[in-house]
Order: sequence, then C-alpha cells, then structure tokens
Amino acid sequence: MKFSGRFQGYHAKSFQKDLVSGLIVGIVAIPLGMAFAIASGVKPEYGLFSTIIAGILISLFGGSTFQIGGPTGAFIPVLFAIVMQYGYENLLIAGFMAGVILLCMGIFKLGKLIQFIPRSVTIGFTAGIAVTIFTGQIANFLGLRNLKQHEAFLDNMKELGMHLGTINAYSVLTAGICLVILLMTPRWFPKIPGSLIGILVSTVIAAWCFPDRIATIGSTYGAIPNSLPSVHWPSLTWENIQHLIKPAFVIAMLGGIESLLSAVVADGMSGTRHNSNRELIGQGIANMVTPLFGGIPATGAIARTATNIRSGAASPLSGVIHGVVVLLILFLFAPYASSIPLASMAPILMVVAWNMSERRAFMHLLKAKSAESLVLVITFVLTVLTDLTTAVETGLILSGIIFVKHMSERFITVKVLPDSSDKQIHVSVCPVHEEHVHPQISMFNVEGALFFGAANLFEKSILEAAHSKPQIIILKMDSVPYMDSTGQSSLESIVKHFKKHESIVLFSELQEQPLQMLQKAGLHEAIGKGHFFEHTKQAVHFALSKLHAVPCPVCGHNGHTEMHQTAEAVSKIESGSASLKGTPV
Repeated sequence: MKFSGRFQGYHAKSFQKDLVSGLIVGIVAIPLGMAFAIASGVKPEYGLFSTIIAGILISLFGGSTFQIGGPTGAFIPVLFAIVMQYGYENLLIAGFMAGVILLCMGIFKLGKLIQFIPRSVTIGFTAGIAVTIFTGQIANFLGLRNLKQHEAFLDNMKELGMHLGTINAYSVLTAGICLVILLMTPRWFPKIPGSLIGILVSTVIAAWCFPDRIATIGSTYGAIPNSLPSVHWPSLTWENIQHLIKPAFVIAMLGGIESLLSAVVADGMSGTRHNSNRELIGQGIANMVTPLFGGIPATGAIARTATNIRSGAASPLSGVIHGVVVLLILFLFAPYASSIPLASMAPILMVVAWNMSERRAFMHLLKAKSAESLVLVITFVLTVLTDLTTAVETGLILSGIIFVKHMSERFITVKVLPDSSDKQIHVSVCPVHEEHVHPQISMFNVEGALFFGAANLFEKSILEAAHSKPQIIILKMDSVPYMDSTGQSSLESIVKHFKKHESIVLFSELQEQPLQMLQKAGLHEAIGKGHFFEHTKQAVHFALSKLHAVPCPVCGHNGHTEMHQTAEAVSKIESGSASLKGTPV
C-alpha cells in the first residue's frame, strides 16, 4: 500500500514531534486499555494487546493521518454482551470476522455509506452506551461484592440494589481520590494525563494505607504478563461463521462508524482530509490481526486522536510510536499493574462515559420536539434496555419512514397555463381558474423527488386533474431531481392511460437522472423521442401545432385560442429553463 502524501516533507524535527506525541498518547492509552477490557468482561492485558497491535496497524494502513486506534468505550456494552452470550474465544472469532467485513467494505468503497446514518440515531445509541458504561462501574466504585453479571440492563440494576449493603468504604475513598485527580488535573496540569496520575496516586495510597482491603486487578484477574502471547488462529468453521455473523456485523458497523467519526474530528482539528475507504481497510486489517494475539476489537479513539494532534503529531508515525510505548511499558512494568485497585479504574470509565454522552447535542435535539426527537429517544432507550443492534435497526427504520413521509409531503403536482401578461423572457404560468378547468391542453408543473413515497399521489393528481380528457398533456419536470422505479412505473401508467384516450403526453425540461431512468426502462422509446423537449416553449409550440381549433366539448372553453394568445409571448423566449408558478390542484 502506498503512503504518498502522509510523509511528504518528513524530516528530523517531524520525528521529534511524533516521538513526543506518541509517548504522551501511549501513556494515556495504558489505563484506558485496561479499563475498557475489564468493563468488557475480559482480562486487562487483552486491552493492552489490542492497544499495541491495533494501534500500530491502524496508523500504518488507515486513511487518517493522525488517527489513534485501540479499544474504546463505545465497544464496552457490545463486547460485554458477546462475552456473556458466546464466551471470550468466540469474541476473538467475531472480532476477526468483523475485520474481514471492514476490509471488504473498504475494498468495495462503502466508506461513504456510513455517513448516511442519521445524527439522531448516532447520538441516541452513543448516549445509551454512555449510560451503560457509567452504571456498569457503580459496583467497582462502591466496592460491592458477590454481584452476578447479567446481559440485561435492568437485571444489573436490580443486582446493584440487592447488594448496596456490601459497600466498601475503602473502595469509595480510593475511587473518590482518583476521581478528584481526574477532574482537577486538566485545570492544574493540562499537559499531564489525569487518568495515569489518578491511578498512580490512588494505587499508592490504597497499597500504603489499607492493603488487601479492596479488590485489585491481581486479586480479580491474576497477574498481568509482561509479554505478548503467541499467535493463535481462530477456529473459523462454517458453523462458527453462521453462529457469530450477527455479533461480527455489529462490531464491524460500530467500528466503522466510530473510526470515521474520529477521522472527521481529526480533520477538523488538523486541517487534513481522511480517506474513508482506506480507513476502513486499515481498521479491517487491524481487527483481523489483533484477535490472533488475544486482543479485543479496536477502532479509532476520538479522545486519544485529539490528544495526539494537540501534542504536535506530524505524521502517522506518532500512532506507531504510541503502540511501541505501550509495548515497552508492558515489558517493564506489567507486574506492578496487578496492584491497581478496580476502584481506581471505575472513575476513569465514568469520566469517559460522561465525555462521550453527547449530552448537549442530546438535549438540543430533544428540545426540538420533532420526529427526530422521537427517533433519538427510542434509539437511546433501546440501546440501554435491549442491545445496540435492535436500537440501530429500529432507529434506521423509523428515520427512513420519517424521511419518506417528509419527502412525500414536499411533492407537488400543479395544473397551470402560460401567463400571456408576463413579459419575462422565461415561460411563466398562472394557476388554472375555475372557468379554465377543461382546456384542450393540460399543463402540469411537477416538483419534488418522484419516488415510491410520492408516486401514487403523483399518478392520482394527474389523472384526477385531467379527467376532461385533454388532447395534449404537458409535464414540466425541471424540478424533479430524482426518479425511482416506482415513479417510472407511475409515469408509464399515466402515458398508457392517455394513449387509450388518444391523448398525447409531452415532457419538458426533464433532468438527467429521470431521463436516464426512462431510457433504461424503454419508456423513452415507447413515448417517442419527439415528445421530449429541452424547453417548455418548444413543447407549447408542438402542442399548438397538433391542436384542433374547436371549443372543448365538455365546457366550451377554447384551449386552442387560449394557448395562441400566449404564442407571441412564448415565441420571444430564449433558450433556458422555465420558471413556473402555481398552486396545487
């Protein structure tokens, strides 16, 4: 894979910047990696393995210059649910499969599709994940004992309530010390990672003042090894693939969304521009390799990426250095990490949950009291009470229904006549008055996307408004930007209907996409190329040449005369798009 552009003009000073930023981000990533792994229901070292392997590979093969990859808070409820339901070994297989899915999405250039997920859905499930993370750390913060872990949110809340009597004051004190340091460090020492200082200080105090009184990483998960595990290939049987395809797809979708959101944030902070498809390829490679070393799924980490940029990173090499730093610290200091209290990890995850909650955007969208507010609330509630898959699927379906409804309401079919009093060089029209309800020529202005949500209304409007069986129907469609197969079918039905009554249907100012749709369906040829006009004035002249100079047999109105009264004005019109005015029939 070529890396042209990302290292252009790289020099020794750039390397110094990358070295400093990589060191800082590496130190920040260590407590987060362990905390995310513990919250996901696996051993803390698996989070470190993921930070090292995925962090290096995402920086090397991804499409964002400053992206930092690794385990993230967004994955916690998803991974925890998979571990509870399928087990850790199957989590590795699902992670590998997710990497394959991401790789294929990047290869087939599907990176842009993720951007079409509505903001109400994204904010809803992000806030729901934040609530799940925050509440999941209450037990460690309070030092509660003998809790059973459940997959369902309400069951876990019930479990918390039943064990509130087991609160450990030492755990609360340790967690409180870490929390205060986390909150105050950005104010006092903005360049020092508060999570690392909070863990170090609270661990030292706990080990010195009340040893063996609170649960630690070592007492709960055993000692952290100071080396990477050997490569272990996942058991990719057809049965496993069928069994794990759903969780793998969830991991892939969430990983893709999170990484591309992080890349967008990085672009805004650094002025660079990421390649979304290449980013998915990098994420895919990383998530295929990481499970081979026992690591959990990873994605782009917004907070660490922002720290990387603020620390002066010059290239993707800073992300590689960050992974190497974590690896070196693992080799040198892993035994000491076993003494870290679980109560010290809880505030870190609670702060992460608070920062990722999108609370301001959530409240802003909620106060709008729109249909999107309903989607937001439903997605949020389902994320908390059920699972991310159900929440996102429901949110997308509701968003799709709302979009179709709004687009259908914006679709207008207007019956009009040329306005002979208008002296502009463009064709102008006026509403059809009561005495003009049966002209021999019926002209319609069509506005909006002609798709499945509006096709039936369009067909009904045309047929009802033209019930007098005019000799010629002109459809002006310069305001129709898009047509789907249902809209094309409706047009075909309209043409067939009027052909049965020996009427002629003319089209003017058809845009490129609808015209191509008609050509592909063969309707363009069936209607006749001579019935399509670039300008409405041409369609009017053609209609006049075909019209019989007799009054309408239904109402006695002479549409031929009415049209000829405007012929002089129309003949003065220069080439260009027509501007039509009217009111819905």
